Amino acid sequence: MKQHYDIVIMGAGMVGASLAAALLQHAKSLNLSIALIEPNPLHVQAEPDSYQPSFDGRVTALAYGSAQIFQQLQLWDKLREQVQAIEHIHVSDRGHFGAARLHAEQEKVPALGYVVENKWLGQVLNQHLQEHANADLLDFYSPATVTEALRVDGKMQLQLETQQQPLILSTDLLVMADGGRSSLRDKMGISYTEEIYQQQALVCNVGIDRPHNNIAYERFTDTGPMALLPLLKQNKQHRCGLVWTVPEQQADDLLAMTERQFCTALQQRFGFRAGRFNHVGERFCYPLKLQRAQEQVRAGVAILGNAAHTLHPIAGQGFNLALRGVAALAEHLLAAARNGQSLGDYEVLYQYQQSRLADQRATINFSDKSMRLFAINNPLLALGRDAGLQLLDICPAAKTLFSRSAMGLASPMADLH
Repeated sequence: MKQHYDIVIMGAGMVGASLAAALLQHAKSLNLSIALIEPNPLHVQAEPDSYQPSFDGRVTALAYGSAQIFQQLQLWDKLREQVQAIEHIHVSDRGHFGAARLHAEQEKVPALGYVVENKWLGQVLNQHLQEHANADLLDFYSPATVTEALRVDGKMQLQLETQQQPLILSTDLLVMADGGRSSLRDKMGISYTEEIYQQQALVCNVGIDRPHNNIAYERFTDTGPMALLPLLKQNKQHRCGLVWTVPEQQADDLLAMTERQFCTALQQRFGFRAGRFNHVGERFCYPLKLQRAQEQVRAGVAILGNAAHTLHPIAGQGFNLALRGVAALAEHLLAAARNGQSLGDYEVLYQYQQSRLADQRATINFSDKSMRLFAINNPLLALGRDAGLQLLDICPAAKTLFSRSAMGLASPMADLH
């Protein structure tokens, strides 16, 4: 283990591990040293080829553009072994005539997106890092956490708590990818804005009585949006991932229901378009909010993922936005290393931040404004938004523009080669 690293990444979840993978493929040629710090123990399954999907596994929708990023990271060939393609997206407004349908074939792509179990994505990332790292390029500190980070003589000085003993490290750049409840962000005085939606997201996997035909549904209702994502079958059971937005006061009631009661309540709310719901896995709930850090970069520090911005789950754009940030940061850092610049140089980090602002604003505004628009129970407004959905459905140019945004292709893709 070293005392100084070029880059220290706090958080080895999907965002932090993806950044490590992006940097690692060029670390040897650029003589970069990287440390990955994770509060939880890192586990890599001994025989990844024996992986089986879990009915209860939490899932993430990957946009087509995210799959392209993982292709650049040389991870997609492994990841695709356990992903379910989304070939069609059906958007509807419950109780109204508005609907729009997107199709991969019309957009000339193999899929609009993919659904992956978080456990599989994490396992592929961790296995890749373990296999491709060496002692000169990447060190793991796990379980460990950064308790203090100070700027000292142009470097970031970090205090670590580990199971063995406290450590002090220094780094040119500290990347914080430690989630929306980042205690380190608070300790460093990085403030954030927060809007509470007074809603809960109920997340689980459900069984249906027929094939899903690779269709993802986004259904707006008067109590909040619902998403139904196609999943791989398990033990001949057709499965979908469910994200059900409900008012805070309804969440506990839905969690307390029996399986049969829950399936009945879901059927009444969603309808029969996807079939009959006949099974439900473990249910989770979490409060929804829009949270944005006031600073995403400062000298020697960059903030990624939920630590930088937490979105409403509508349209499933949270991780995809974060991954585009990962790719952009990696691109800027690799260019800086090739030019002999310090990776913690504020100008380098500022240029990265500026490159991300348009995508962040567009994605955050879309998720926030869409949720609010469809939540308003006004007949005239409902007529207008449903007319908009119908127009989107029949206008090829508008549909392509919307599809490219949903696929994460609206802005130029980072080049990580």
